[in-house]
Amino acid sequence: MSEFVKRRLAAPDGFFACEAAGLAWLSSVPGGVPCGRVLHYGDTSLTLQRLDSVPPSPEAATTFGRRLAITHNAGAPGFGAPPAGWQGAGFFGPLDQPLSMSLVASDCWGRFYADERLVPMLEQAKGIGPVGWTVIDELIDRCRQGDFDDDDVPARLHGDLWSGNVMWTDAGAVLIDPAAHGGHRETDLAMLALFGCPHLEAVYAGYQSVHPLRDGWRNRIPLHQLYPLLAHVVLFGTGYASQTVRAARDALDLN
Repeated sequence: MSEFVKRRLAAPDGFFACEAAGLAWLSSVPGGVPCGRVLHYGDTSLTLQRLDSVPPSPEAATTFGRRLAITHNAGAPGFGAPPAGWQGAGFFGPLDQPLSMSLVASDCWGRFYADERLVPMLEQAKGIGPVGWTVIDELIDRCRQGDFDDDDVPARLHGDLWSGNVMWTDAGAVLIDPAAHGGHRETDLAMLALFGCPHLEAVYAGYQSVHPLRDGWRNRIPLHQLYPLLAHVVLFGTGYASQTVRAARDALDLN
């Protein structure tokens, strides 16, 4: 069996165990998106069954969208809840510089997003500047007040679903490198749009064939992209600052 090994000798405590728990939680959903198969893991490495990539097709993208909706619909105990079998904080970001990510369940998405995602990341994003800080802080207050809350229940999220974490294989899309937790379903969909995903409209169409999204979901994409954009400011500097502040301004324009 061909293997792929992720290794980091200085990985934070529990880093690979948390990833393995997330992959198991996501892949346990019948009919959902398959994930990379974990062979074994330890303190400094995670070994997966190797995946052979192929060019994505519109048909594979549509199927991916349908399966992603099924994964989301499997649910979670709360917004911010950890994957089954994991306790403690999680991780978000690249292997060489993962950021700590709170995993504490909440029954309110807006408060969770404000206090467990945006505030901790904004405090580390030194390149935002005072004007941008004010804009984002205003958005955080609106999240806390419940301005963007709805009646959707917590979804089972991949949590870091940019296109690089979707492997296209002969068997269809396979997910890798999750930051799995309970959250709002639009968060994964917004993340797919952040840096471009092949056949994205086909993914969305497949998703909505299983779970139609609430009106205005496209307008809310910047709201859900704000957390990963702030993370990019933290990790890579001020080059992402203007895009981040623009996303916050767009979100503030929402009714």
